[in-house]
Amino acid sequence: MATILEAVAPTSRSVGALLEAPQIRRLLIGGEWVDASSGRTFPSIDPATGRKLADIAEADATDVDRAVAAARRAFGTWSQVLPAERAAILWRIADILDQHIDELSELEVIDQGKPLAVARWAEVPGAIAQFRYFAGQATAIEGRTITPSIGYQPPGKEVHAWTLREPVGVVAAIVPWNSPLVLTAMKLAPALAAGCTVVLKPAEDTCLSAIRLAELMMEAGLPAGVLNIVTGGGATGAALAAHHGVDKVAFTGSTATGRAILDASKGNLKRVTLELGGKSPVLILPDADLELAIPGAANAIYFNGGQVCVAGSRAYVHSSIYDRVVEGLAEEAAKLTLGHGLNPGTRMGPLVSAKQAKRVEGFVQSARSAGAAVIVGGERCGDAETFVTPAVIASVAPDMPIVREEVFGPVLVVQRYDDLDAVVEAANDSIYGLAASVWTQSLSDAHRLSRRLQSGTVWINCHSMFDASLPIGGVKQSGYGRDSGIPALDSYLEWKTVCAVL
Repeated sequence: MATILEAVAPTSRSVGALLEAPQIRRLLIGGEWVDASSGRTFPSIDPATGRKLADIAEADATDVDRAVAAARRAFGTWSQVLPAERAAILWRIADILDQHIDELSELEVIDQGKPLAVARWAEVPGAIAQFRYFAGQATAIEGRTITPSIGYQPPGKEVHAWTLREPVGVVAAIVPWNSPLVLTAMKLAPALAAGCTVVLKPAEDTCLSAIRLAELMMEAGLPAGVLNIVTGGGATGAALAAHHGVDKVAFTGSTATGRAILDASKGNLKRVTLELGGKSPVLILPDADLELAIPGAANAIYFNGGQVCVAGSRAYVHSSIYDRVVEGLAEEAAKLTLGHGLNPGTRMGPLVSAKQAKRVEGFVQSARSAGAAVIVGGERCGDAETFVTPAVIASVAPDMPIVREEVFGPVLVVQRYDDLDAVVEAANDSIYGLAASVWTQSLSDAHRLSRRLQSGTVWINCHSMFDASLPIGGVKQSGYGRDSGIPALDSYLEWKTVCAVL
């Protein structure tokens, strides 16, 4: 049984207060924190300990109606705010988040389970960077002047044409539980920069950082109703996705839920962007620098307990280095220390819930029963049964569920290859196409493979490298549309053509 490091005391007073006694967290509608109309709540749980942190208001369709109406009222004003003023507010949001970075990081730890280092040095700074980047983009929204080939009579008149960029309107942002704060920022920052208003639905398991984010955003000067929050489960999200007062849904989550959102969007043909599941391949070529590739491939799957949409969960390793790489990956997995995220010695925390941990363990057990070799890990442990030891699985068949389905846990399957064309075919043999990485010292192979791999992102000699300027999204059943970068801003803007005879 793995040793699980216990929590240490948080440094933030507000987080300490949550651990001392559960609190009530309400809905944000029109600038006011209000109870759900039904009065119902659900618990927020520390996944490492099973301790209740707070009672969260459970919004129903009535609350969704109220939140969308508030966003609609605010849109008329917010969309007319000067771009420089929107930029200033977004920059102030970034500044105030920076001032509260320790508190926000500890909230992510106790609510989601991730190690403090992941929250403090990667994800919360990433969220702050989103607001700073899109603060700069708010003043860079431009239309175009077009010279059409249109004749006009009588003589002496001319046809002039140009385009305008205008905000889509009310946005429903629905985000997952694996990296709550940064994924929320990826929706909010470009939407607000474009002049849209937002109704946010955080994941049911991880509401606390989104609620605190909203408090800080209002403190930074965001007007009432521009951001609204409805917390709840699947029924809340379904009511929001289908609402005819919503002009666009921005969703990150599972492919199955993405399909449901597409169905729900048909009623008023709302715009939709979807960042969905992945089964990202990691190709380790025979000339790879193994001192870089082995820990890099391990980090690609074990970062945040494998609860990352782009996690490198399928490794394809050339036969000439296969045994050395498998041994190295197993060593990397075995030396990861499990524990509560607030303990500075922790390198991998729990999964988000006992349900998710049981699901991940089930994939490993199924693979073992089908003849796969579990080199290391794959065991559920901890008092709350939410920890899963990092696993390396070999001797798998291509049709095994553990090879084809998104496990969303710390489980890496390793497969041997000899022919480069064959491994590209195997890597692309998936319904998903979110990300991939290639490990090689050959510039030629790196360029060629980056074109041949069917994925929205290809990393070379790295994995999971993010920046607010870099578009993120997938192909095939990993969705469409992009978060981050200029394409993200574009997705919250409509084109309008103006044609005039003067």
